[in-house]
Amino acid sequence: MKAVEQLDGRQKAAALLLALGEETCGRIFALMAEDEIKEISLTMAQLGRLPAAAIEKLCSEFVGGIHGHGNLIGTFYTTEQLLRRTLPPERADQIMEEIRGPAGRTMWDKLGNVNEALLANYLKNEYPQTVSVVLSKIRSDHAARVLALLPDSFAIDVVLRMLRMESVQKDVLDGVERTLRSEFMSNLDRGTRRDAHEMMADIFNNLDRATEQRFTSALEERNREAAERIKSLMFTFDDLQRLDGQSVQKLMRNIPREKLPVALKGASVPLRQLFLRNLSERASAILQEEIDQLGPVRLRDVDDAQSAIVAQAKELAAQGEIELVQGKDDQLVY
Repeated sequence: MKAVEQLDGRQKAAALLLALGEETCGRIFALMAEDEIKEISLTMAQLGRLPAAAIEKLCSEFVGGIHGHGNLIGTFYTTEQLLRRTLPPERADQIMEEIRGPAGRTMWDKLGNVNEALLANYLKNEYPQTVSVVLSKIRSDHAARVLALLPDSFAIDVVLRMLRMESVQKDVLDGVERTLRSEFMSNLDRGTRRDAHEMMADIFNNLDRATEQRFTSALEERNREAAERIKSLMFTFDDLQRLDGQSVQKLMRNIPREKLPVALKGASVPLRQLFLRNLSERASAILQEEIDQLGPVRLRDVDDAQSAIVAQAKELAAQGEIELVQGKDDQLVY
């Protein structure tokens, strides 16, 4: 809990507005500029707990009214409730979206944290003019990755429109923001609510083999059903055996050359053969020789190499370059 001496001007204003109640606060908000409302709302949400004694010291004329409130708690929830009772729903949603979370304070900040493949998949169905506005508002490195994933003819159209673009009118920009917020970001939020077992499978995938086996064994003792569900959702290096030849070749073109011999040193014979037969005869012989010349390799080094290759496979799958088969029944037999 903070003492009044520790509060700056914005925090004192936020505390008083909370103490005055929704009706009075609403009338005050109506007299404030949008930036001021955003600033004071963020301060409210981060205020934390204030004792009644601290509130009384802020302004003596409010002692009688404030005394009945006791302690005040400034949280995102209380701030949102106040905003919804004093502002139109759309304005309240917008302000709360901009003051919440680490993903960004503005729509464009948030958009800059969206995976480029997801964003490109959405934008390819929009008008080129809309896409040009979006790409002009996000970071240039992120815009470049999104642009590279758009269909060529569509991407060139977007580039030409960006070259001809002058300052974007506020009403146009507001319209694009509203569309992104209502159609894309809301769907993204719903789509990214992950199953807890899937989340844990991802975490387990990033553990070293010994730690993963230790946790899995311990979980099996307490909840075998959950452990089996997590194991079924995990994608391991051995699961690469279900890739087709074309996918294996594409994967090998996208992984560091020095990782493959180490990873295959600890692989099963069928999996090692899958990689070898998807190389030319000469390249296959060279890879086999590199594996043989490695000698004993630390298990940790093998795990690291295999994890790096699995991560690259997942990245290619996310980009639609390869397909990672999930079902065991689809395993290929040679």
